[in-house]
Amino acid sequence: MSGLLSRLLGRARAGTGKIDYERAKELAANESAAERGALAARTDVEPEILYFLAEDSDVNVRRAVASNTAAPVHVGSLLAEDDDEDVRCNLAQRIGQLAPQLDPSARERVGHIVGDVLETLARDQLPRVRQILAEELKDSDVVPISVVDRLARDKDMLVSAPILEFSPLLDDDTLLDIIQGAPESDALAAISSRGNLSESVSEAVVASDDEQAVAALLSNQSAQIREETLDVLVENAPSKPSWHKPLARRPALSQTAIRRLSEFVASNLLRDLERRRDIDSDTAMAINDAMKKRLIEEETEDVDENIEEGEDRELADEKAKRLYEAGELDEESIIAALNRGERGFVTEALALMGEIPVIVVSKAVAMNSAKGMTAVAWKAGLSMNSAVELQLRLARVEPSKAVHPRPGREFPMSDEDMLWQINFFGGQ
Repeated sequence: MSGLLSRLLGRARAGTGKIDYERAKELAANESAAERGALAARTDVEPEILYFLAEDSDVNVRRAVASNTAAPVHVGSLLAEDDDEDVRCNLAQRIGQLAPQLDPSARERVGHIVGDVLETLARDQLPRVRQILAEELKDSDVVPISVVDRLARDKDMLVSAPILEFSPLLDDDTLLDIIQGAPESDALAAISSRGNLSESVSEAVVASDDEQAVAALLSNQSAQIREETLDVLVENAPSKPSWHKPLARRPALSQTAIRRLSEFVASNLLRDLERRRDIDSDTAMAINDAMKKRLIEEETEDVDENIEEGEDRELADEKAKRLYEAGELDEESIIAALNRGERGFVTEALALMGEIPVIVVSKAVAMNSAKGMTAVAWKAGLSMNSAVELQLRLARVEPSKAVHPRPGREFPMSDEDMLWQINFFGGQ
């Protein structure tokens, strides 16, 4: 018989070093709660002593028994309905850790007792007890399905979410039944995040028309979603910004869906579409046309240029320095700021990223210099695509005069030419 099973059944452990049985009995009857509590925490005490202490009048003693890995499983039947919350929480953690570890022999002998304790804890009125239990059981495939099902349908999201997202015991029929019950968005989102989600469950999530859940589904790269369903989602996506990024990065989109996305997603996502390896020449051309159109549209917007002066400029400088020191300035943050019209911030940030005087960037902007802005973008470590956006939208270069990438070389100018531009605008 294994050591674990022996302990579960309340058998004494052989070997030296254990506290003397008679001495343990004396301590268990001691008037000092501290003495009884210390005894209850020991793992070398006879099981019947721990069982006796599980009914102790002092709550700290019962808490110690509930946490004791050496306590016989039968104490769970006593402590699962204890009046003290911490006793039940301690028990939930211990029994939750124990149940998945039971081998077939142990499950045959004490599985029904463990199952009853788990059922009681899964019905506990205190959410914290159920939360602890759910967290411990979420990955197990050997605990009672009835317990997992109850936790999965719990109204408290901190209880149900871990089970809904991770439990291997929830089959498609159960998941579809839960979705049919119109759960909260967080519950649907947890289901949507499950690994290798089947097409049927994905379809049910989409049919729920829950924006948060569908966004989670689209972000789940392992979820199986039919191409026709993705086409429908793309058509409904313009008014749902949370879908744009996961759709643009979703594998196996149809060419029609990709071209449709290019009509409404943000400029940074257009670059994601452009970098996809599954686009044909017609789709690539459509994306390129969309990027040009977007740049022209954004260029004509009325951007407040007062951000270049006074207090707002000082705030832009402070913000750029703070993000730079935190290591949070990158290409994506530059383009995002450009989209928000934060021209002063972009100017300061480019100078910091390129380790050049801000006057270099300011002069290139003031002189509407295509080559100068390209050199600034290169020095700041940005891509040529971003250099084009900076030319058109920060330096306000006419589209016909902008510097564009050439085949075989992202930056069409040599490093020497771009350094000359930096120096020309005050880099030395």
